[in-house]
Amino acid sequence: MSEEITGATGATVLLKALEQEGVDVIFGYPGGVLLSLYDALLDSPIRHILGRHEQGVVHAADGYARVSGKVGVCLATSGPGATNLVTGIANAYLDSIPMVVLTGQVPTSLLGTDAFQEADITGITMPITKHAYLVKDASEIPRIVKEAFYLARTGRPGPVLIDLPKDILAAEDVETTSSGMKLSGYQVPGRADDEKINEILKALSDSQKPVIYAGGGVITAEAGEVLKQLSEKAGLPVLTTLMGIGCLPSDHPNLLGMVGMHGSVTANYAVDECDLLIAVGVRFDDRVTSGLGHTFATNAKIVHIDIDPAEIGKAVKTHIPINGDARLVLEQIVDGLAGSSVPQFTDWWERLNSWKATYPLRFDRDRLTPQSVIEAVGELTNEDTIVVTDVGQHQMWVAQFYPFMHTRKLATSGGLGTMGFGLPAAMGAQIACPDDLVILFVGDGSLQMTIQELATIAHNNLPVKIVLLNNGVLGMVRQWQKMFFNKRYSSIDLEGNPDFIKLAEAYGIRGIQVDSNEQVKSSIAEAIKHPGPVLLNFVISPEEDVLPMIPPGKAITEMLGR
Repeated sequence: MSEEITGATGATVLLKALEQEGVDVIFGYPGGVLLSLYDALLDSPIRHILGRHEQGVVHAADGYARVSGKVGVCLATSGPGATNLVTGIANAYLDSIPMVVLTGQVPTSLLGTDAFQEADITGITMPITKHAYLVKDASEIPRIVKEAFYLARTGRPGPVLIDLPKDILAAEDVETTSSGMKLSGYQVPGRADDEKINEILKALSDSQKPVIYAGGGVITAEAGEVLKQLSEKAGLPVLTTLMGIGCLPSDHPNLLGMVGMHGSVTANYAVDECDLLIAVGVRFDDRVTSGLGHTFATNAKIVHIDIDPAEIGKAVKTHIPINGDARLVLEQIVDGLAGSSVPQFTDWWERLNSWKATYPLRFDRDRLTPQSVIEAVGELTNEDTIVVTDVGQHQMWVAQFYPFMHTRKLATSGGLGTMGFGLPAAMGAQIACPDDLVILFVGDGSLQMTIQELATIAHNNLPVKIVLLNNGVLGMVRQWQKMFFNKRYSSIDLEGNPDFIKLAEAYGIRGIQVDSNEQVKSSIAEAIKHPGPVLLNFVISPEEDVLPMIPPGKAITEMLGR
């Protein structure tokens, strides 16, 4: 802590420590053990956003962090308040999102007694946080806060939890002194050894069919620009994961698209045929490899650059492992290109471009389809628009058809695939970037998971534009039942859906109904022009499928709907 605090309560010390970490907003929900903290918040410059459910506040902090690059902060009371955060914490952990989670706790004298609303939240969240603290001495708050933010934002980012007993927050005349962090053994990887860079350069010079496989780690490391430089200087094709979308502009000629279960045919074929795969900031997730690491990119020498050593070699055999910061390592490779010879890959590009021409993404443009809606939104928005999705078919259609031109313009739940993420994450994104247009794509099933956050959006007059792709079913589950269970549909019809327009209006949000293709562009333009939040209800067919698709357990080339 940069300054000494004396004569303050534990709650005041906590808020001062948060201020010194640059915190300007907390997403929270109060409870009995937090009353000292909420009382102190009245005198703090930190803005508090009251959600309508703890899962809403944790997803809002997540969305805030994804688009801003800052550490998101959320707050909930003990017991059920804390456990309601668990899904959002796991979501942030799997996607490497920097977040500090503050939870209230019963007084230290009651710990372990099964007191009212006691839950061992540090134990519960141990597998899904980078670290979890239980504060037992108010004088330790500044050090713990400093450590928590450092852990959350450095290395492979992730959530850190601080559990705050009631008596610690209420403690009076707390004396603290400046103290350094106590993180023995915690190291943040940086540059790669020169020998490793030379290995990559030699592999490049020896290859005929190289590709770069870019993931969310590229965006986290702010490495998009240097990745672009590498791709252009060496003439390398690039394919991305869902989390890596935006690291190369969608109209860049070197971009092959997304790889994996719903990736482009070109990207999937390229992985199968390449002889050098340079993987940067990826997990080799089973949605890309189909869980078949032994059959993935079998013709390729694999380079894996990642800041987390646990990911290297975990799912796929790696020939050149590099534990380092993606941006720094890519800069080393770019610098090394000046003194090395790299082929032109002319034949490889002819083959890739042939696949691009033969297997473009297609959809019916003569009727109202989710793809046509997404494409129209892309045409009517600018490249600085922030897009948030929930999880399901609409998420994959957005990945396929929306034109992302920059990093940190897409916020979506990748690793955990959390339904209910979208609406509160859009709320957090809009608060992080108040002057930017925020578009939420969501399904009718996902929206109803956290629909109460419409109240938070309305109360704060957040001008989020909600694009509801409403097919009346749980679309992705229905698609799997249609394709792999002989159309034996079970528990996927959302009978009893509300009138979403009336529901939006009940919250004071503008609602626009869209039933035909002719209404699409005018309704989107109307929503964008409106100064406040808007919900657009696009009625689409439940028969729409996300294609292409790799069936579960099949190789990356065995795509349906090519």
